[in-house]
Amino acid sequence: MAPRHDVRGGGATQEGSTLPEPEVLTGIDVAGTDRYVLRKLPEVTLAFWVMKTAATTLGETAGDLFAQTLKLGYFLTTIALFLIFVVTLVVQLRSRRYNPFFYWTVILSTSMAGTTMSDFMNRDASAKFLTGGAKSLGWGPQGLGLGYPTGAAILISLLLVIFAIWKATGLTFAIRDIVTFRAEALFWAAILVSNTLGTSMGDFLSDSSGLGYAGGALLVTGVLAVLVGLMRVPAVPNVVLFWIAFVLTRPLGATAGDFLTKPLAKGGLDLGTAGSSAVLLAVLIGLMGYAHVQERGTAAPKDKTLTGVS
Repeated sequence: MAPRHDVRGGGATQEGSTLPEPEVLTGIDVAGTDRYVLRKLPEVTLAFWVMKTAATTLGETAGDLFAQTLKLGYFLTTIALFLIFVVTLVVQLRSRRYNPFFYWTVILSTSMAGTTMSDFMNRDASAKFLTGGAKSLGWGPQGLGLGYPTGAAILISLLLVIFAIWKATGLTFAIRDIVTFRAEALFWAAILVSNTLGTSMGDFLSDSSGLGYAGGALLVTGVLAVLVGLMRVPAVPNVVLFWIAFVLTRPLGATAGDFLTKPLAKGGLDLGTAGSSAVLLAVLIGLMGYAHVQERGTAAPKDKTLTGVS
């Protein structure tokens, strides 16, 4: 067998040696070449979607914990959470292979930052956004007050620009085949914007649509079920279904998080942001630990549920 090259590691193996087989070190063989690329992003299975929903729900409750419960305000919290996102992203980008703890920490940081960025864009200090006799939304600027439709339009436009740039590069949209630095950077830019957009969608469903928290969550769940059904339609690219589902799990997490934390009088369970966040964090850490064990001990999963591969 000819020696193979780890294109992320920057060089070839020694003469006569090869990189470990995928059963030991999960990666991607580049068709028609002798290159072997270490996989940076997870296989998309049912467990992936469970973890994505848990992370986005925690992002909602944790973002509200800092901005609302601790009264730090949307502006200060957004700056702090965005800096956390940058740090976690640098760690992920510098990693040579997929690490569940690195990857899901970035997903969580984008969900938390997306929560407060969306709220800062859409809300202001008017009475409809103040609760419990509060006179402000916390420290610092009170928000831009753009409203959900305008905020969503801006975010959708920004997301389309990212996808247009991505397409112009000729790089793949399929998550399993994203292995270059440039493709991964575009991936994370799309994730940050999509999680912010998803927060706006979730808040609109919860606060303005009349569906309430539980109703909004059920609606998004129903749409996701339709996407699963569309997987059987050959004319619909699987990668398109993946990205739609990826965006929609954010409003699912947003409405679920609000349902857990908001007062009973508003249709929530009134469990509080601190308690809900602690439980969700424990669940997510447990799932990351399980994913880490699976990643070390098994080959690539065969489940094709919304895999993001055409």
